[in-house]
Amino acid sequence: MEVHLTPEQQQELARLATDRGRDAETLAQEAITGYLEEEARFIAVVKRGDYLTHEQMGKRLERLFQS
Repeated sequence: MEVHLTPEQQQELARLATDRGRDAETLAQEAITGYLEEEARFIAVVKRGDYLTHEQMGKRLERLFQS
């Protein structure tokens, strides 16, 4: 599989890789791995029905800010 990046994305990836002392390919692979792991966790939570509704989240935030 090939992934095509815009010139701007390539520049940013190269800059970030340099800042972290890695090569761009390794940094891209790490980013994709992290994304895939997080997406799998999210899908599992949704499938289990283990999430908050919009109303439930609003109530939690209200309680949080009242403290």
